[in-house]
This record gives sequence, structure tokens and C-alpha cells, in this order.
Amino acid sequence: MPKPKILLTRHYPEAVIERAHRDYDMVLPDRDVSANGDDLIAQLQGVDGALICASNKFSADIIAKLPEQLKIIASFSVGYEHVDIDAANSKGLIVTNSPDVLNDATADTALLLLLAASRRAREASEMVIQGQWHGWSPTKLLGVQPTGKRLGIIGMGRIGRAMADRCRALGMKIHYHNRSRLSADLEGDATYHATSDALFKVADFLSIHCEMTPQTTKLVNARTIALMPPSPVIVNTARGGIVDDTALIAALKSGRVVAAGLDVFDGEPNLNPEYLTLPTAFLLPHIGSATVDTRNAMGFRALDNLDAYFAGEQPGDRLG
Repeated sequence: MPKPKILLTRHYPEAVIERAHRDYDMVLPDRDVSANGDDLIAQLQGVDGALICASNKFSADIIAKLPEQLKIIASFSVGYEHVDIDAANSKGLIVTNSPDVLNDATADTALLLLLAASRRAREASEMVIQGQWHGWSPTKLLGVQPTGKRLGIIGMGRIGRAMADRCRALGMKIHYHNRSRLSADLEGDATYHATSDALFKVADFLSIHCEMTPQTTKLVNARTIALMPPSPVIVNTARGGIVDDTALIAALKSGRVVAAGLDVFDGEPNLNPEYLTLPTAFLLPHIGSATVDTRNAMGFRALDNLDAYFAGEQPGDRLG
């Protein structure tokens, strides 16, 4: 019996490619670029399934044009806003994601951003690199101490809870807003806020871990920033579109927000260039899950879903 034919839309980690090659009739593009539009449709001709990623955009228009032979797309991501799930369901196209396996790596990155932003790491690093450091000073590059401060977490899923655990070790007080309140064993000593506005009002530090939905798009904006205590620090490792760039940049310029640590950007990789001019913005190129162990696990999780489907079983991470 011939093996199912699958497309890998990107050059995923070597171990993932090796497993896919072993178990499937695998198609791999010559170059590691994100195909979209007509190029993506062309790549998907003649395959039964695909291992995709967040940079492959499956709009309703694209899904309508996909070949009937394609039955499943397994996303190398937790987020799935790049796929129109309703359109996929209408077409009978199965969509899966790869949750759970990147919790620690992403929470580690969020903690890195929190500390780097609050301790002015970008300014300090540039001072050393540019030869502008001329010795210790009692008042040089004074930052914000996290100890005893209130950390507001938007989205208390697995990554949010992993971030909370790390910040408890810093002596921070955990507050959160979630679509529903956690059970007592998961909530622990954290304080629940039924609305995001209520959370903003107490967040000395804010860490974003929610999905990007119509309700959370531009959730961090001029109005909600104005609700926050003086001189907060904002961290985002979720999706760039949850933050209104214009509002955050204005708040950083005025000092209303003392610092921001960002790993994701609206329209990335084409981030708002004004961030590059702001020394209080600590910026990373979407590396939240970028460890060998985590990226392998993401690929294996996606392949597990493909394996289940082609074995006649229900994929564990099916969406919709």
C-alpha cells in the first residue's frame, strides 16, 4: 500500500524531516520560504496532507481553491488564526495545531523579556557595544524591580500558568484575566479578575498569553494603557495584533509605559519601525519556542496528528 503523500511547507528541524521522510511520501520545497496565495495552492497539488506553519495563510478564499485530495493540514503552532477554521470545516478539511509542548520555552522567553525590559538591557548592551561605558555609577540605568509588584497575566492557560510560576519565584503577586476562572488547584494564590479592564487597573507588569481573536485584537490600546498604574512594563509573547502599536509606541515615548518586551509584532516581520528608535523597547524576532527540544516536539506533535488521521483515527488536536 503506498504511503500517504504530505507536503512540509517549510524546512522544519532535521529530526522532524527525518520522521516525515520515513513514514510518508514527503514533499519538501527547495527553499525555506513561506508560500502563500497561488504559490501555496500550487504546492498543495497532489498531496493528501500537509505540515504547515503560522506564516502560511489559509483564508476562506484559499481554502475554497484547495484540491479535494488534500484532507488534513497540521499546523506547527499553538495559535491558529492563520487558518479560517469555519471555511475549513465547511470544506471537510481537518485542521490541527500543536499545543502543550512549547509552554516552558515560551514562558522562559516571556520572563527574559520581562527582566530585560525592566532592567533596561537594550540600553545597557548598546552602551557596552558602542564603547560608551566609562565605569560604574550610582544612578546609571536604574530599572524597575519586579519583587513585590503585581503581574497581570492575560490568558491563564498553560503558558500563562508557567509564566506565573516563574514570576512567583521573583516575589511577584500574580493577577490574571481568563475567559473563565481557573479551578482552585490551578489558580493557587493568583487573584482572578472577571474583566480585562479590572486586570489592567492593577497590573504593574502585564504579560500577554491569550489567543488573538476578534475580542482580543488591539486589546492593549490607548484606553486600556490609561487604566494601568503609573510606569508599567508590558510583555508580549502571544500575537502582535493583540497590541495597538501606535498606542504602545506613544506610551513608551511619553514614559506612560516605562518599558516593553516584545517577541511578536503586528505584520511581522515588518514591525513598526518606530520600535527600533525606542531604547525602552526590548525586541526579539519571534523566538518564543526556539529551542531544539521544543521545535522538535512541535513537529512531532503535528506528525502525531497526521499519523492518527491516516490510521483512520481522530487527531487529538483537531480544531473546530
